[in-house]
Amino acid sequence: MKRLLLETSFSKIYMIVMVIITLLIVGGYFSYAMFTVSKEQGNAISIITGNLVYDLEVDGSAGNTLTVGAGETKEFTVTLSNPNNRKARFNFYYEGSLPEGVSAGYVTEEGLNTPSSEIGTNLEMSGTAGSSNVYKIRVTNNSDSEVTITLGVNVGLDYNDLALPSNGHLFEEIKLTGPASDVIPANVGPDGSTYDDDVDTFITGTDPNNYIWYSGKLWRAVSVNKEAKTTKLVTQWNISAITYSSDSTAFEGSYMEEWLNDTTVDGFLGNLRDYENFVVTDAVWDATLDATSLGSITRPNGTTTVTDAVGLLNMYEYRSSYTGTTYSNGYLNNGLWWWTLTPYSASDVRCVNYNGGAAKSASARADGVRPSINLKSSVKIVDGDGTIDNPYRLNGDNDAELSGTLLSSRYSGEYITFGSGENNLYRIVSHENGSGTKIVSAEPLKNEGGFIKSAFDSDRNANYSSTNTIGTFLNGEYLTSYVDSTYSDMIEDSTTWYIGTVGSGTSYKLAKYTDTNMSGYAKSTNAKVGLLRLGELMSGQFDRDGNNTSYWTLTLYSASLVRSVDTDSDAGFDLSTNASGVRPSINLKSSVSISGGTGTKSNPFVVTLGS
Repeated sequence: MKRLLLETSFSKIYMIVMVIITLLIVGGYFSYAMFTVSKEQGNAISIITGNLVYDLEVDGSAGNTLTVGAGETKEFTVTLSNPNNRKARFNFYYEGSLPEGVSAGYVTEEGLNTPSSEIGTNLEMSGTAGSSNVYKIRVTNNSDSEVTITLGVNVGLDYNDLALPSNGHLFEEIKLTGPASDVIPANVGPDGSTYDDDVDTFITGTDPNNYIWYSGKLWRAVSVNKEAKTTKLVTQWNISAITYSSDSTAFEGSYMEEWLNDTTVDGFLGNLRDYENFVVTDAVWDATLDATSLGSITRPNGTTTVTDAVGLLNMYEYRSSYTGTTYSNGYLNNGLWWWTLTPYSASDVRCVNYNGGAAKSASARADGVRPSINLKSSVKIVDGDGTIDNPYRLNGDNDAELSGTLLSSRYSGEYITFGSGENNLYRIVSHENGSGTKIVSAEPLKNEGGFIKSAFDSDRNANYSSTNTIGTFLNGEYLTSYVDSTYSDMIEDSTTWYIGTVGSGTSYKLAKYTDTNMSGYAKSTNAKVGLLRLGELMSGQFDRDGNNTSYWTLTLYSASLVRSVDTDSDAGFDLSTNASGVRPSINLKSSVSISGGTGTKSNPFVVTLGS
């Protein structure tokens, strides 16, 4: 057994890496076992290097047996191929003991290497990623009868002979796997650390390795509960913007609580993938009022708690994500304005502003929303390294082959390639029309890198239609100049777009329905292309204030004012004659299917129109 000692620079924790990957031969190939990482303190965590598959051929045919007649000496050509992207080290060995009178060895340039037949000691060589290596095995049979030898292979790591890659990991792309509550705190990276308050272990730092991709959204792991081993997540970006409440700062009974835990197509929870398997649905959220300054805030005492599947971070949890007073550099500062769970007073709720500082906002305002969930202790990480370019992936949400899958079976937030040029990245919103898929441009439309601005309408009529100012552009020039015929044929010819009114202190539901019981629809219009409503999924901001632009929604604030999402992600309103950005939304036909990609930003789905 080979051992490797690693020292992590951020915490001086030594990790002993024990590598024993014994590959068992089945039908001509064999695959990985696993190796574990043990810390000097705390429980061991399991990690799997990835799917290491090695094909073994003897004289050009799949197999692992060498047969030699009595009195014969034969040389066998053995090909060992590694189709994966990881370097590995392997040792040939003979299963069991060599029969009496039989010798075998690996033919080298220097001659014949004839080691003992003990398992794991023979014919040590290093293999490289994607290689196919040919070896000569010579067997001499001085016995009186034919013998058959079975070959085996051990794959592992020898610290003395195999140098570590530049990233310091065992393999070029190490895959940390195991319970999320174990893997994440142990791998926070050079820009992260942990803080333990005896109840939770918080991830801290400027940019720790705590990114997770789940259900079409990028999340950050905030903390691990030491007793329950649950992992609290919050979305990296503001998924939407809604009014917190009508006149109260209590989370329980608020529009916010309702939207987060709404299991219909209009809410957040109902659009999470298999949430019963991933999310703690009876999590306790501490929403105790606290008006103290950010630097001196302490863990809330549980005076006010709410039990829900989805909540928000409270101010203490935000404060615990960084050290000292450098809140602006903490990883939870996403450069936008967003609600927390903590009331400031009877009329104001605490927020985090775009600079990362503590703020407050009247509950009747519509500010940005970053939903938070708790992963069950049983949820395991199966891929990724926690960086933004390679976020952790969760078991059950890490689909490998989706070619031929209908897009209508996929999840809100996943990315697709749609259209041409610099505006070809879109995201799934929902499946509002049942059989199809509503999508929206990932960011407002651009022209040569600059955001396009348009009036909502040329007069003060704030109702959207295919013939008002912005509707004419979307259903005309947009379809011809931004979406070519390959993609425009995938769009439903007519979609119903709901034009509700959401004023100050009113429910997000009124953007679509005539009342908060969702009975009856608000005023609507039909068009091929439209916009998102206030409070709809994916209607938040997905870049920092200053890197984006405000954009129109379909939702009215009053007869002459239209709701828009501002650059800091709160939902304001503006005269329809003023100019703002444009994020087109369309419904794709039910026959649109996936032909490639994984649905992430770096590898969006490629789509095609079926019959």
